[in-house]
Amino acid sequence: MPAVIVYSNASLPTFFGTFPIFRQIFIREQIDIVHGHQAFSTFCHEAILHARSLGLKTVFTDHSLLGFADASGILLNKLLKFTLSDVNHAICVSHTSKENTVLRAALDPQQVSVIPNAIIAEQFEPDLGARDPSWVTIVVLSRLVYRKGIDLLVVAVPRICQLYPRVRFVIGGDGPKRIDLEQMRERFMLQDRVELLGSVKAADVRNVLVRGDIFLNTSLTEAFCIAIVEAASCGLLVVSTKVGGIPEVLPRYMITFAAPEEDDIVEALSQAIARVDDRPNHPELSPQWFHSQVKKMYSWHNVAERTERVYRQIIDVEEPPLIERFRRYYGCGLVAGKIFCLIAAIDFLIGAVLAWLWPKEHIELAQPFASEKYQRIVNQNRLRHHR
Repeated sequence: MPAVIVYSNASLPTFFGTFPIFRQIFIREQIDIVHGHQAFSTFCHEAILHARSLGLKTVFTDHSLLGFADASGILLNKLLKFTLSDVNHAICVSHTSKENTVLRAALDPQQVSVIPNAIIAEQFEPDLGARDPSWVTIVVLSRLVYRKGIDLLVVAVPRICQLYPRVRFVIGGDGPKRIDLEQMRERFMLQDRVELLGSVKAADVRNVLVRGDIFLNTSLTEAFCIAIVEAASCGLLVVSTKVGGIPEVLPRYMITFAAPEEDDIVEALSQAIARVDDRPNHPELSPQWFHSQVKKMYSWHNVAERTERVYRQIIDVEEPPLIERFRRYYGCGLVAGKIFCLIAAIDFLIGAVLAWLWPKEHIELAQPFASEKYQRIVNQNRLRHHR
């Protein structure tokens, strides 16, 4: 998409500027349902608005927890209410996220489903040979920003290193808080016990995780936290702050919770270190057992099936008249409601102009993917490989 990137890979909001190219894509690819992700995505909001103007079905998945008091939260909640007023269904990644989204956007809870994230477990298998038995290694993989609780990490690391001489930290990730970690390491002379990896590629995450015994997450807010699932799949004991949807993610024998406070994190890490030393005596705590359980709990096949049920549920829903869409937008607020109605009306008129300038009949349709032929070729290649 020819969009201007303004900050952190986010594009410049245009409201109507992307309508022509989105319309071309929707028609050419014969789209029936438009599924947008993430409240912070301008493409998501614009695509859903344009899709509704064209009479397409829409689904929105929210991956974030937002507050109600700060300025950014208030503005984004109002934008989210505008978008979700006219979607056919919403999906959240945890029950806590669902409650947050229902409150923020004033939605009917019946129109919101909970479908968690998942991992490809085969890509996160344990490797006992990668660990250094002379150390208890605590791994941290996170964006180094305030929301991820890096300030808590900065004060907890020196205390743990002082209490346990055999403990070391491996910290991966980058962000504005990295300088605080570097200053902490210099101040307490922990260069040999705190390893800062910088930015870690997705393909290298597993190689970092299998080096550790414990995974530490100090986030101040999380809707789901896929990182602790990846860590548990690699066989690590997890220590995490008890915030957002995290208590829903893993069973208690895999995770130790802490309040987002310095003393509580140190106490939780102390408990986990004791469990690491005692782990050989408990088969239910073995890395292989952790991996097998996570593999059963989180699968993209299951996520896909549940998402398809949502699609089937909405595909035959009768399209409301334009006046009903205006009524929904008007209920978003005394002033905001009128603005939202104006935006929807302008978008509808732009759609009519585009239909006149570039009629659907003049847009070349994409050829359907030959799935049966593709599957036949795949099966033939598998047979050759086995032979």
